[in-house]
Amino acid sequence: MRLAFREILRARLRFGLLAGAVGLLVFLILFQSTLLSTLLSFFSGALETQSGQVVVYSEDARKNPEGSILPLATVDAVAAVPGVEQAGPFGVDTMTARAGGDELDVALLGYELDGPGAPTRLVSGRLPKTDGEGVASDIDADRGFAIGDTVRIIGPDGRYPITIVGLSEKARFSVQPGVFVSYPTFEEASRVKNPDALAILPSMVLADPAPGVSPSTLADRITRQVTVSAPSGQTIGVEALDRATAVSSLPGVAAVTTSFNIVQGLAFVVVTLVVGIFFVILTVQKAAALTLLRAIGAGTGELIRTLLVQVVVVMVAAIGVGAFFLFVASLASGQDFPISFDPMVVITRGAVLLALALIASLAAIRRVLRIDPIAATVPAGIDL
Repeated sequence: MRLAFREILRARLRFGLLAGAVGLLVFLILFQSTLLSTLLSFFSGALETQSGQVVVYSEDARKNPEGSILPLATVDAVAAVPGVEQAGPFGVDTMTARAGGDELDVALLGYELDGPGAPTRLVSGRLPKTDGEGVASDIDADRGFAIGDTVRIIGPDGRYPITIVGLSEKARFSVQPGVFVSYPTFEEASRVKNPDALAILPSMVLADPAPGVSPSTLADRITRQVTVSAPSGQTIGVEALDRATAVSSLPGVAAVTTSFNIVQGLAFVVVTLVVGIFFVILTVQKAAALTLLRAIGAGTGELIRTLLVQVVVVMVAAIGVGAFFLFVASLASGQDFPISFDPMVVITRGAVLLALALIASLAAIRRVLRIDPIAATVPAGIDL
């Protein structure tokens, strides 16, 4: 241990440059992980943080909420499936609204106030208690969605006011401000948007499993058992998914996740190669000193421990550098696209990077194991 730190102190510039270079790569990995989390919350946050554990689409919706329409009879059909504790309609629609003096698109999400679908990440205010009230995304508060503000849904013939009574984390949907409202409010707003609509139908049905029934098991059961008749007489099947699967299956989520994972994977590989090559070169450069240490009694285990301590010190310093830059980035980010500093992201990514660095050091360890202490007593030029 003492030998490891003495060598680091003697070669502060060398080890410092390595820690700084790897730290920038660590920052890239941490920043991309945080960026991915923020993007996914913009795409699917409202669906992810609502309380319903099972999401039921029409069978031809291709797991797209905005492509799914179900008859109201589906709610009773789902509720009748064994293992369903409660079920309720859930409406999702993009509407034009006026908020904070501007017109913008809003994702309106309607649920039964006593049923599944309520936002679960409330940070201030309260949930809706009656029609005409809503819970909005907290990051949109300064855009006219603060508690007490009125958001007006705009239609061809009028407007429908919704008073914001609460703010919730991760309440955006399809990159638009999300507003959770009662299902009757959703129906009224939909009629303002489209006065000629004959009926307002839910996009999905949400269900909660009874105790002892897993969401995935219940989802499979609903898919197999539920069929309903549309007003046209056509029989409609459903596709039910547990909430996590429904979130990961949303349009765009898989493509964004794959793209970021590829870039992050390359960054992990680069960190591993940089650390591995550095310590191999370092071991080669000090081969004579290591041979002399072996000749005067230093054990192989002691030299390997010295090497591993140096790897750990470099990586801990690099992770600290990356975490510092991520913290600075979080302070510099704005409300429109917040970058949060999540210690768990630093811990989990840092642990993986440390493990990869230790694996990369195996090449240097192999060279240490090949050191022959007898070589220190043999005159130069003599080949044993």
